[in-house]
Amino acid sequence: MGTTASAAPQPVYVASPLDNVHANGMAQSSMSPVHMVNIHNNKAKSIITNKVAPVVITYNCRQEFQIHDTVLKANYKVGRISDSLPEHYLVKGEYFMVQDVSSKADVLNTTSSYGAPNFRQVKGAYPLYGMGQPTLNGFKQVLQRLQTQGQQEIIFFCIREEPVVFLHKDDDFVPYTPRRKENLHENLQGLQGEETVESLELSIRNELHDFAKLSKNILYVYNDIEFFKDEPQKMSILCEEDIHVTEEVYKRPMFTMQGYRYFRLPLPVEGAPLEDDFDAFVNILRESPSLCLGHSTSRVPPTLVFSCQVGVGRTNLAMILGTLVMKRLKGDSQLPPQSAEAGTSEPRPLFQVIQSLIKKLPNGQQLMEEVDHAIALCSEMHNIKEAIYENASKLEGIGEDYQTQGSTTKEYFLNRTKQSLERYFYLIVFNAYLHEQYPLAFVSNFSQWMCCHAWLYRLLARMDVSELSAPAELLTKGARVLVADEYLAPDVLSTIKEMKVANFRRVPKMPVYGVAQPTSEAIGAVLAHLTDEKRKHNHVLWINVHEELALEGNGQIFIPREPSCLDQPIPVPTSDPQLLQKLETSLKEEILRAQKWLEVTLEQEKQMKMFKSCLTIQEIFNQHKSSHQGLVYKRIPLPDCSSPREEDFDKLHEAIRNALAEDPHTAFVFNCANGKSRSTTAMVVAVLTLWHLKGFPECTDDEIVSVPDAKYTKGEFEVVMRVVRLLPDGHKRKKEVDLALDSISETMTPMHYHLREMIISIYRQVAARAGVYDILNQLCFSEFEDPRVMTLARLRYRWQQQDIHSLPFRGEFI
Repeated sequence: MGTTASAAPQPVYVASPLDNVHANGMAQSSMSPVHMVNIHNNKAKSIITNKVAPVVITYNCRQEFQIHDTVLKANYKVGRISDSLPEHYLVKGEYFMVQDVSSKADVLNTTSSYGAPNFRQVKGAYPLYGMGQPTLNGFKQVLQRLQTQGQQEIIFFCIREEPVVFLHKDDDFVPYTPRRKENLHENLQGLQGEETVESLELSIRNELHDFAKLSKNILYVYNDIEFFKDEPQKMSILCEEDIHVTEEVYKRPMFTMQGYRYFRLPLPVEGAPLEDDFDAFVNILRESPSLCLGHSTSRVPPTLVFSCQVGVGRTNLAMILGTLVMKRLKGDSQLPPQSAEAGTSEPRPLFQVIQSLIKKLPNGQQLMEEVDHAIALCSEMHNIKEAIYENASKLEGIGEDYQTQGSTTKEYFLNRTKQSLERYFYLIVFNAYLHEQYPLAFVSNFSQWMCCHAWLYRLLARMDVSELSAPAELLTKGARVLVADEYLAPDVLSTIKEMKVANFRRVPKMPVYGVAQPTSEAIGAVLAHLTDEKRKHNHVLWINVHEELALEGNGQIFIPREPSCLDQPIPVPTSDPQLLQKLETSLKEEILRAQKWLEVTLEQEKQMKMFKSCLTIQEIFNQHKSSHQGLVYKRIPLPDCSSPREEDFDKLHEAIRNALAEDPHTAFVFNCANGKSRSTTAMVVAVLTLWHLKGFPECTDDEIVSVPDAKYTKGEFEVVMRVVRLLPDGHKRKKEVDLALDSISETMTPMHYHLREMIISIYRQVAARAGVYDILNQLCFSEFEDPRVMTLARLRYRWQQQDIHSLPFRGEFI
């Protein structure tokens, strides 16, 4: 055989009969449920499998052993739903096989007449259909029905992401799916991991076949998961052909129907599809001549049929996508009067994120109305726009209990509201994409197009703006507490004694300063320092980049927090300084009006305080303008622990340039809550701006470093270097940014902070066109991780608030 086997007993891999067989018949390596078997023979070398049983052949080809049922049994787990029900083998070691669709799910009562539950056509003349999961014979009946109606070209989409197998019963094949014991009514989500759902179904079929062989050709399944009468059911499985996978049921008609095609397009049960899902749908449009705009309008468009489990949520979404495609294919831009809000007495108020979206999209109002019309045409079973308002209404109808921190019910309806709103948002965005890209034959896929319109992700990240409506009385009624700056901003640079504020520092040889949130006394101390005889700064631009609400009470800075999450910021989803000032004023007025003892958290303890004085941040700066005529105060809130928004860079850059135009010797002071991350970010922007205007210092060559993986300590990760290679003079730009970061961090080692995304945002004017956002959409340590399975690698998720804990919902969904 070429090598000598080890003298010690070796674990030998037992390949299943389906190993190395891909869905299309091509060779592929896949693990069987039967993993490793210890053969107590020191000469065991290899295993050859066949349909009967695995065979072990020794290295000298002189002996062979068969592996029998006892070995298979040892590699499968058994379990039961309850003590009163029998024990049997479990799929993937934990799942029970449950009948996929009950008769109660067929609301439209179409199974007998059409072959599938909830079978329906969209309103109007478009050849678009939706339905629930049929049996094998039921699906044949659906196709026959469509053919008798004259449908010549049929494109069928299975939009399920969960695995389904069809078991032989009487003269039909009935769909079953694995479910968890804890919730037998819910489909599994995210089960396949890196495996495709097709390969997962093949793996499940292999297990079920083994279970039947180990149980005298009997397989245990469940039909009645309400009362468990006569459960589990016994299904007779004599061979693999008694178990079909989805592909076999839906793909085989391609050989008997000339105009039939099948695609599996998994869509999520809740929320909007991923960009990859839209890309897959667009690829189907690209590859379908009858769906191209150049196709003769006199020819009948193809029939599109969509199917999920019961034919409601995902099917409804897919039918809307199909309707938007048909609108573009036929050039239908005219809408019937009052189509968007048919059946309602007055138009619904738009959510703020949708208002912002349609204002910024070209022809945004028309795009939204087209989507509303498509939703109305597909609303026989479900109206996704109405679902947003229903969920929001239920969310706001739940009373606020100030004695309890959070509510599972509120969290549930908050998630449902956000998911349904996200779905509506993406439909409008996808319609905008179709308007632009359909005439261009989809030269850009949806993912690329979204990266070229990265502001959409920024907007989506601010979908929930309920904090803007959180009542000020949350503080005085105990739902929120005040936390002192001494708790939130430890003075690691020991500057309070001299400057009256934590973490005061300066960029060496530059008039750029960083500091924690100051009190009125601290502002006076800093201004006195900057305008003394040594520094002589007549003009000072002070920029507050803090995005939380803050107040000065009894001469100390306090910030509202949730009692259960004192260390977690409560970001206010706005960049409008006037709105922040208004919210802080409301807090101040509520505290002074209540005149009650409030709980506050200090550095070492909690206390009850009565506030005799209370000022907003704007007010404490206004106090110093009369004595310091050259002081200019601005608030440009930056998000914590993430890259600033593109418009944030514009605002910082404009403020710095205007100040320098007024006085080239202006000093720049930046503060956030603790003087660390956001202050450092703003200081880097200021340093780079000053260097661009006054000249860069010389960038020395890198020192030779012998430390292992030194390139990573210098930020030379692959995703960064891809951008460096892309940008003009990219290596020089990176050195300049690194030099700015190093100069800011030189005197503040305890607060060393680097933001590598900044270089990308600074060059945003060419970023989208050059492909920088495509790189940002795969932002991860690609040396160690796969960006396809890393949620935070995507712009869609990374620009959302990454909460350590889910904060209680306090306001209204605006």
